[in-house]
Amino acid sequence: MFLLLPFDSLVVNLLGISITVLFTLLLVFIIVPAIFGVSFGIRKVYMKTLLKIFQWATLRIERGAKEKNHPLYKPYVNGIIAKEPTSLEEEIKEIRRSGSGKTLDTPEFELSDIFYFCRKGIETIMDDEVTKRFSAEELESWNLLSRTNYNFQYISLRLTVLWGLGVLIRYCFLLPLRIALAFTGISLLVTGTTVVGYLPNGRCKDFLSKHVHLMCYRICVRALTAIITYHDRENRPRNGGICVANHTSPIDVIILASDGYYAMVGQIHGGLMGVIQRAMVKACPHVWFERSEVKDRHLVARRLTEHVQDKSKLPILIFPEGTCINNTSVMMFKKGSFEIGATVYPVAIKYDPQFGDAFWNSSKYGMVTYLLRMMTSWAIVCSVWYLPPMTRQPEEDAVQFANRVKSAIARQGGLVDLLWDGGLKREKVKDAFKEEQQKLYSKMIVGSHEDRSRS
Repeated sequence: MFLLLPFDSLVVNLLGISITVLFTLLLVFIIVPAIFGVSFGIRKVYMKTLLKIFQWATLRIERGAKEKNHPLYKPYVNGIIAKEPTSLEEEIKEIRRSGSGKTLDTPEFELSDIFYFCRKGIETIMDDEVTKRFSAEELESWNLLSRTNYNFQYISLRLTVLWGLGVLIRYCFLLPLRIALAFTGISLLVTGTTVVGYLPNGRCKDFLSKHVHLMCYRICVRALTAIITYHDRENRPRNGGICVANHTSPIDVIILASDGYYAMVGQIHGGLMGVIQRAMVKACPHVWFERSEVKDRHLVARRLTEHVQDKSKLPILIFPEGTCINNTSVMMFKKGSFEIGATVYPVAIKYDPQFGDAFWNSSKYGMVTYLLRMMTSWAIVCSVWYLPPMTRQPEEDAVQFANRVKSAIARQGGLVDLLWDGGLKREKVKDAFKEEQQKLYSKMIVGSHEDRSRS
């Protein structure tokens, strides 16, 4: 029989004690507070400490940059070309007036009109409003994450040591801790919802389902060291309504669901995600669609209508943009969720990129890589605003209602309100957009000629 040497026995004992202490701290300071929805304020102290460190590092790196006389930052800007909100007709009038001296009273095509479309094309290429919404913004200050400032160069030994210490803390301490918490939260979610699913329908099942979901989502929030500030909680979505929010990251779901109880809408997946979906739907009336059903817009609308007509069912959580935008803008809302006549509860979500960039560029990173980036960031800090409920006015169509809700979210979150479809992230511009400009120009020329003929 193999006997452990005294030194080996000591190492095993120390390892066992370390694991026991770590698990006890995890249970007492994170899991138990998450179950009861309380906080000891540790994350806020952690955030304030980080802010002081970032401030010192930023001042030191800026001083070093001045000493070496090289630019350090490329500040993010919303636009590099000053654009005035003028119409096609007004701009062509100005071009004709400054060129040939003619006006739009002349029905013929003028060669100078081409310059309008050339200029617009060049402006769009130079200052693309769509493409830059799908790339992470570069911070104006450094947060000791090398991926947030690719222009960082060696400044001083102390700063480099501080950065190296940060790498060790994030990868050797925070990452294992967060993975353990995420595993705990997902395991409890699958186990808890499966058990609750066997209970008969009634108040007891609804109560347990709600608290199992909230508990597990709060544990997952702590797995990201998320520090969330919720505003105007009296406006939180109610049963029989639809909650719509701007979309920056897959974790938007966890951010909202850790403060409320929602019915999720989405496509049925396989693998681990499929296991989670099948477990969740046993305890709560989530709305999952087969891949073939998602393409049937009328079927989706009918399923959603049936859900919201039952006032006892949970509010549906939907992200109408259909894709993740980089935390600077809100893009076009798909009209589907605004056609069914339910009360809409808008929610604005705004992340603070100082501690970690929450934006998911799905064209560049897979889900595993993205989650690794999240779990090796310092923290995820965001604000959530619950806006007053909105209903569709008699004179509004679904598109106008969607735009009104989108504008309210953009205004509250301090985001840029854009009319572009987020689907342009992967698709080409539809021919309808090109035809619209052609029709405007044709109407301007032909319309002027017809008006003059009638006179």
